[in-house]
Parts: sequence; C-alpha cells; structure tokens
Amino acid sequence: MGRVIAIANQKGGVGKTTTAVNLAASMAATKRKVLLIDLDPQGNATMGSGVDKYEVHATSYELLIEEQPLEKVIVSETSGKYDLIAANSDVTAAEIKLMECFAREVRLRTALEKYRNGYDFIIIDCPPSLNMLTVNAMAAADSVLVPMQCEYYALEGLTALMDTIQKLASVVNPDLCIEGILRTMYDPRNRLANDVSEQLKTHFGDKVYRTVIPRNVRLAEAPSFGAPAMYYDKSSTGAKAYLALAGEMIRRNEKVKQVA
Repeated sequence: MGRVIAIANQKGGVGKTTTAVNLAASMAATKRKVLLIDLDPQGNATMGSGVDKYEVHATSYELLIEEQPLEKVIVSETSGKYDLIAANSDVTAAEIKLMECFAREVRLRTALEKYRNGYDFIIIDCPPSLNMLTVNAMAAADSVLVPMQCEYYALEGLTALMDTIQKLASVVNPDLCIEGILRTMYDPRNRLANDVSEQLKTHFGDKVYRTVIPRNVRLAEAPSFGAPAMYYDKSSTGAKAYLALAGEMIRRNEKVKQVA
C-alpha cells in the first residue's frame, strides 16, 4: 500500500512546494510510482510540474466535493514523470463547499482509499495555513514532512506546528506521525543556521533528515520553466540534494516495513 505523506508548514516561503515537486520527481526517478496532490489554491506545484493550472479539466476541488472520482482528475503527463492532481483558484471554493458536507474532514482519505495500492508514494502539497484543506491532508496522510528554514522564527513556528499536528491526530487521524524535518534553504556559512540546526537535532533526533537542501539558484529558477530541478539542471546541488532525500526516505521506509 502506498505511503501518503503530507508536506506541511503553517509558515509560508519555507520551500514546501519546492520540496513536494522535487521529491515527487526524485521518487519517480527511482522507478517508484508517485502521485502528487496539489491542495494549495495558488497551484504552484501544478505549474512547477509543467501543467497549466488554467487549462486543467479538473482539480482537487472536484475530487474533494465528490464531483469526480480520482481517476478522472489525474494528469499523467507531467514534466516530473509522476501523476498529478492539479489545483488552481477553484480549490478555494472547496473549503467553503466542504463546510456543508458530511464527513468533510475525511473526503480526501475516502477518495484515496481504493487507489493507494496503485502508488508507492502519494505526496500532498498543503496550503500554508491551517484550514479544511490541510485538515483533509492530515486525515488522509500516514505522516507529515515538515520543511523549515534554520531561523529563529521558524523554530518557534515549528513548536506550534507540532502542537497542531498532535491535536489534529487526536481528532481525525490517530495514526498520524512526523515523517521527518527537512532543513531547507540552508547556508552552512550562516552561524544562526548552524545553531538552529544543532537545536533541531537535539530536540528531534533522527526525525531530522541527514539530507540538507541548500540555497540554490537552479532550484529557484526551475519552477519558471515548469520543471523539477533534476530536469532543469540535473548537476545542480539542489537537484542532487532532493535525490539524496528520496534515497534517505526510501531506505527509512524499507527499514520500517522490515520491522513491521
């Protein structure tokens, strides 16, 4: 059964969508079958996958309000060689519509249930706020991957996010756990970044990935070309870092399966 990973952080600008797109592409490059679900009405993960958010025939909106089944909303032609459920501004309306719906917190989980076996990994790009879309992602996910910058405010925000995840887990998904904490936009020359990194390792131990995502121009440029970094410039440090992250996650996942 495919592992469902929500990529979430209430703070914007931490590399959440960059991580979703590049991790999905890196997983797909290792011959895993991957589905990326864009739940952010900005549709950045959709555009970063080489798909025009204004031209898609259906989005995660139709999936959440049960207008279309999952197989009807999937876009299989993406620049990252993974399947995609797109998003655009229509998805904002899903949040309003869901307020009137029965079992509104588990719409995404229900939609994914019979399709999970068809994928090795399902990655959900959450909006940068705690709303009904994020709640749906958390209810559907096995775990949460938290990208964060090594800055003081980010560390403060992480405590609040962990608290939120814990509360959500108790209400909608008791099995939800932290997949890992990913240090993004990392500059080893920055003393504060190194200090925060050490604090993270002290508090969260092996939940902090060994892989670190550096500040990288190619990573920042790739979305404007509608491609993950590995297809824009495979020799860039950003592309290599996400491939290393995919490898680390796959090894962790296989270790957990062996223990189970």
